[in-house]
Amino acid sequence: MTYATKWSVPNSSSMKYNIANIQSIYRTKRLIKIFAHFFCPTPLPMRDIVVLSGSSHPNLAKSICRHLTVEQGVLASKKFSNGETSIEIQDSVREKDVFIVQSGCGEVNDNFMELLIAIAACKTASARRVTAVLPLFPYSRQPDVPHAASLTGAPSLTVKKDQYTYESAPGTPKPLRDDTTDVFASTPPPLSLMTPSANSSTDLLSKATLNNLRIPTGGTSGKIPSLTPTAIVTNSAAVNIPSVDAYGRTESGYKQWVAQNGTLIANLLITAGADRCITMDLHDPQFQGFFNVPVDNLYSKPLLKRYIIDYIPDYQSCVIVSPDSGGAKRATSIADALGCSFALIHKERRAKITKTSPSASGSAQASPMVRHASASSVVGNSATMVATTMLVGEVKDRVCVLIDDLVDTSYTITRAAKLLKDQGAKKVYALVTHGIFSGDAPNRISKSAIDKVITTNSVPQVHTAAILGDKLEVLDVSRILAEAIRRIHNGESVSMLFDHGW
Repeated sequence: MTYATKWSVPNSSSMKYNIANIQSIYRTKRLIKIFAHFFCPTPLPMRDIVVLSGSSHPNLAKSICRHLTVEQGVLASKKFSNGETSIEIQDSVREKDVFIVQSGCGEVNDNFMELLIAIAACKTASARRVTAVLPLFPYSRQPDVPHAASLTGAPSLTVKKDQYTYESAPGTPKPLRDDTTDVFASTPPPLSLMTPSANSSTDLLSKATLNNLRIPTGGTSGKIPSLTPTAIVTNSAAVNIPSVDAYGRTESGYKQWVAQNGTLIANLLITAGADRCITMDLHDPQFQGFFNVPVDNLYSKPLLKRYIIDYIPDYQSCVIVSPDSGGAKRATSIADALGCSFALIHKERRAKITKTSPSASGSAQASPMVRHASASSVVGNSATMVATTMLVGEVKDRVCVLIDDLVDTSYTITRAAKLLKDQGAKKVYALVTHGIFSGDAPNRISKSAIDKVITTNSVPQVHTAAILGDKLEVLDVSRILAEAIRRIHNGESVSMLFDHGW
């Protein structure tokens, strides 16, 4: 009876209030759904997908699977006693979308061969599509000559930590050969015909190298020259071979031909059966042209830009610096997005000056252009090869942020930091996408003028973090890679990741 009395005759005013309240709640829920649909889209269920991990960076693959909320596939990699790689895929990949995560770090050749065998194994097991996920693409950046510390001045593992300072600079590479002992410097005298005799038979036999004629007279048997042409030089470049420095360049700047492995690596991946590739910050974006399959080159620019905004104090007044001319476009894009100033460091490794000319090391030109000599060595009697760096921009009493895509031996970035500190920079940050830190690079950075190094986990940073400690900060790129994998698997667009990240 109480229930009927309470609800049988409702008040008109309270009814209007309740209806308005319900409508308001409905509109609020509707707005929440619309907001969630556009800004927090619910990911589609991940079906028929397998994520496998190579031996180069298993932790990154685990993070990607955690973001995708899928179980990581089981891939067993073994090595025989002779070094050959054996791959066993212990999950079914038939008619599934397979993603193999393998970064180009560590033992690069072994890891790349492991990736090729894993791709071929998945295609043999009737996988619907195989995508190679290479956060750091191998062989996309190579020096002009093979790594040799004695030639290129790269840091050596034999240098002790307590004896190393960032003031140390390797000497400018010397020519690979000595012109004083050049066998082509002079034309050899022509051989003259000699009459065979008993006394000269031994000499004739030792000098006979031009034809197969034999002299039957005089009791002498063997090959002797019947005709010796006189050497006539018609091209001076054929005998006057210029000296070549450790970077394969002559004085005119011509660089000797060096094998570029971009086409070979692309053909190996395609031949193994890769249907698509995902990578991040290629050293040269034109590298994608070597492939006949789609290549998604993700950018770390949104991640680095967000770090600058959140963790660098007064970032509006900082200076974005490119350590070399090759990375100027990458640094200027971040500087334009943030509205910051830009500076450039230009390297001239083989600048030639005479002994009588004024030294470039002691002349610092007026700002914003400053020339700084980093190392020198005498070649010959009249010239000196000086490695100079030129700073274009104003950095005095300002925070500098070095932007680069890859740090290997860290020679370039440490010399750039020293030049910035010499010109009055207040603090130097180094933001790099791929921190390889090979050789003695961690020790070099720990003794350098860099205040903080920020890199990503596209390469394992466990050993580097143990040396640098608080000087190193690692950003996680697994969310970006996971979102790219999810969008590719569901047939969605990946273009938004280029500008907005994830």
